Amino acid sequence: MGRRPEVFVRQVSMAEGRRLQRITRTSKDPVKLRWAIVVLMSAQGQPAPDIAYLLRTSEDYVRDVIHAFNDRGFDALSPKWSGGAPRRIDEQTRDWICVIARCDPRFLGRPFSCWSLTKLRDYLIDAGYVTTISVETVRRVLPARGVSWQATKTWKASTDPDFTAKMRRIHDPYDHPPADGRVLCVDEFGPLNLQPRPGRAWRPAGRPVRLRATYTRDQGVRHMIAALDLATGRLHYRIRDRKRWHEFLSFLKTMRRRWPAEKLYLICDNFSPHKHPEVRTWCAANQVDLVFLPTYASWLNWIEAEFAAVRYFAPNGTDHRTHTEQDTAIGAYIRRRNQRARPRTGFATNSKIRHADYPFKAA
Repeated sequence: MGRRPEVFVRQVSMAEGRRLQRITRTSKDPVKLRWAIVVLMSAQGQPAPDIAYLLRTSEDYVRDVIHAFNDRGFDALSPKWSGGAPRRIDEQTRDWICVIARCDPRFLGRPFSCWSLTKLRDYLIDAGYVTTISVETVRRVLPARGVSWQATKTWKASTDPDFTAKMRRIHDPYDHPPADGRVLCVDEFGPLNLQPRPGRAWRPAGRPVRLRATYTRDQGVRHMIAALDLATGRLHYRIRDRKRWHEFLSFLKTMRRRWPAEKLYLICDNFSPHKHPEVRTWCAANQVDLVFLPTYASWLNWIEAEFAAVRYFAPNGTDHRTHTEQDTAIGAYIRRRNQRARPRTGFATNSKIRHADYPFKAA
């Protein structure tokens, strides 16, 4: 078989040569840059095989670029990208995919409580919404229309008939600290048993830290009684073996000695030791006002957010073997936290929990 005749670009003018050089220096489109290099090298007398060898491509590719330039000039160096294949899933079908994904599968005759992408794809095909669709397409359609994979959570609605009045009673000292005293949010944290606790940390990829598993825990539990001082943002606490009314009253006496000249307003839940007659009698005689939360409304106690942080940064991710070791770790975190404490103001100012009917609505 004879050798194919060489193909070169047509005669290129000085202006066209400068334009080709400018494209090779400034073009950000890799395809346009490659085509311009082919044309420029051919204009300089390089044969197609040599150009193909230098650019690591085929001779046919080089000849196609040269022919295109000879036919259409510089228009041939501007790629005309098409929009790809036409959509096979129209907008209405995409809407139906999202509607079905939000439905309970059992309502549609499927014997499971949630959709996987594969099960959703199979249902769409079986029900005739589409003739064919990939799992990847379903995965991309859902978030594009605001449907995401979320965990189902529970919400305990308050059954307190005086909820609104009690909630406003809580919000009032939060929003308007009393001039004659100090607001303290009080609660118990625990139980603090000795066990490996899951947590989060930065680790090398693919090398997670594993903690031992425990089945026998015979060292008992402890409890932390704590108070959040809204005026300073500091957290005051005591760790005790039990959390009876005796321990609670002892803690209140400690708080009373800390601020002897101020009236104390204590925000606390309906735990029975908080309402013990001995506690109530002592509080009435020592300028301590107990402000109780509505039933099933512990989230109104500002200290709950502080407990979440204590749990996250102190016990989580640890495996303490003694209560002394665990108590020391918790105390070290709280001391560091108190050094950076700021007064607490603006409780949930933009949250829907400010609405009086919020606790009676399921989340």
